[in-house]
Amino acid sequence: MSSKTFRLLFVFLLLAIMVIPAVAAEPVKIGALFSITGPPSFLGEPERNTAQMVVDEINKSGGLKGRKIELVIYDTQGDPTKANQAATRLIKDDKVVAIIGPSTTGETMAIIPIIEKANIPLISCAAGVKITEPVKKWVFKTAQNDALAVARIYEQLKKRRISKVAILTVSDGFGSSGREQLTAQAKNYNIQIISDETYGPKDTDMTAQVTKIRGSQAQALICWGTNPGPAVVARNVKQLDLKIPLYMSHGVSSKKFIELAGDAAEGIILPSGRVLVANFLPNSDPQKKTLMAYVKNYQKRYKTEGDHFGGHAWDAVMLLKGAIERGGDTPTAIRDQLEKTNAFSGIGGIFTFSPQDHAGLTKDAFVLVEVKKNKWVLAK
Repeated sequence: MSSKTFRLLFVFLLLAIMVIPAVAAEPVKIGALFSITGPPSFLGEPERNTAQMVVDEINKSGGLKGRKIELVIYDTQGDPTKANQAATRLIKDDKVVAIIGPSTTGETMAIIPIIEKANIPLISCAAGVKITEPVKKWVFKTAQNDALAVARIYEQLKKRRISKVAILTVSDGFGSSGREQLTAQAKNYNIQIISDETYGPKDTDMTAQVTKIRGSQAQALICWGTNPGPAVVARNVKQLDLKIPLYMSHGVSSKKFIELAGDAAEGIILPSGRVLVANFLPNSDPQKKTLMAYVKNYQKRYKTEGDHFGGHAWDAVMLLKGAIERGGDTPTAIRDQLEKTNAFSGIGGIFTFSPQDHAGLTKDAFVLVEVKKNKWVLAK
């Protein structure tokens, strides 16, 4: 064999040795549970879209330490039973190392026992405070707590010298958690709840409840729920000419609410992550660069605006990315590194997790936004 042939053969073998591990590397499997269809689809669809967009961007840039991410997504339709079945499938059949989602509080609470038994890290995209309080070893979340949202609303009511409020909450996991926080925190702000009404998730008219509130001494109405119910409440309030401020929860902080409520949305105020008003933020805001990039990328890919809810999935994927890059891709390593996350600037806020805090945000994650001429603006 000539020396030239030998050198060529040596180079070929060297390249083969370098390439084979990269080709053979198994993808990192991450599971996702989103309400892509069904009543909470306004949550799950942007979450699914965002998660896939971010994973594609990571893979295009070389993946995680040279390994691609394989995102395994199941549609729960907002049903806790389907969420249970899908979570079990992700763990037992798909062998995922972590799960993001589900979209709603009820679904998340339903799958927590499965997550804890399997020792698989979960990053929920739902808001209920009970998801992470008390702290559960394997459970984290990206949606801002309803406790923080209530505090934001009550702070403004106190500044406006409003002390008597009516609350109207949906009778599901999200609404029940919100109602608990509204009643628990009222005393801290010298606020009296003088009317406490509820409505069902499938109700299509809340005239009776709004009529009772109109007959009370309430100086403001706080509605707590997710679409489409709050949009119905907004229309009923307008139809009955109830002339008191109407506040909503962060459960409707997307363009979809304005579309559903129509002109009845005008003037409504609610707490939201900064993504809805990213272009109004000062350049000094530490989140602005990330927010503007997300909005731009989502618009380019899906021809519509990226929103508050899609942002929960962006945060979940990026938190997992950081944890895996720092500590490896085993469930235990991921969990341990998630808990060490410090000052991560995401879409929902600045996250700092700890053994005592798996929600990671403060009330500064919220700003108050208001509907003006069919657009979200910063509330004054």
